[in-house]
Amino acid sequence: MAFNIRNLSFSRQILPVIALAALLLAAIFIISGLPDRTLSEPERDPPRAPEQLADAPRVAGSGVVEPSSELIQIGSALSGLVTGLYVQPGDRVSQGQLLFTVDDRAARAGLREAEAAIGEARAAIAEAQTARSTALRQLDLYRGVDDPAAVSRSEVIRAEGEASAAGERLSLARARLEAAQARAASARTEIGRLSIRAPIAGEILAVNIRKGEYVSTMGGGGSQPFIEMGQTQPLFVRIDIDEEQAARLNLGAPATVSPRGASDRQVQARFVRAEPLVVPKRSLTNSAAERVDVRVLQVLYALPDATSEDERLFRVGQQVDAYIPAVKAR
Repeated sequence: MAFNIRNLSFSRQILPVIALAALLLAAIFIISGLPDRTLSEPERDPPRAPEQLADAPRVAGSGVVEPSSELIQIGSALSGLVTGLYVQPGDRVSQGQLLFTVDDRAARAGLREAEAAIGEARAAIAEAQTARSTALRQLDLYRGVDDPAAVSRSEVIRAEGEASAAGERLSLARARLEAAQARAASARTEIGRLSIRAPIAGEILAVNIRKGEYVSTMGGGGSQPFIEMGQTQPLFVRIDIDEEQAARLNLGAPATVSPRGASDRQVQARFVRAEPLVVPKRSLTNSAAERVDVRVLQVLYALPDATSEDERLFRVGQQVDAYIPAVKAR
């Protein structure tokens, strides 16, 4: 029997085929759009409470590692070119050790000028003292003559004037010496200000300048400090406790601290102090879900010292997770 297209019925034959094809396409689209339900390891280890606090009242918080001296940002009192850089990140320095120097040629030139003026003033003092001594002796000689006819009154007046003038020149030379010494002291102070030294003993954490660069004291609020340093033995961790949980915090109890993403490596940190000022929370994760419209109590804990560089688990600026025992409810 030959196929005749005129015998096809749209409602009984073509429409069911279209519906079946649409149903198959919809099933394929739904199956292909299903999310992957296979289990996989998390990208980073989530924080977890230590075993001793697993079933006990506790307060959790996040924090940042900082030097025990807090972070010291080294600047320069005067602008100029960096002529010497004597430290690099990781160096340990003693108090007063030279960190970097700024061009001091102008200050040293001023010092040489002041020292030359000092020498000139001292020579003028010596000359004035000699002239004054000679004039006084001459005046004493005239005054010692008994015969008024031997020495006229005008000669006595002239000798008195020469003695007085020599005294004035001596006073002026001494004033010039003091001014030159003051300029020399100012130049030495400026040279000292152009040699930047470590305010405390500690570790150099960052160096943001290079030899030959120009450093300015007029840097904006977003400019980087020239050098950052601090006392890293021991390290402190500043933990933010939500103000709603601050009343439950057991102040003085040790905290269990772990690096962000390594909750299996936990250490006991010693309580140092709680800051007296409750401050707005900092944004640590940059997540849109992180609440930053709250205030926090900042609590400082001392981390245990690492016995070697390889065992150094915490670094300055590193984020940590912390668990602290809470006060038991009465």
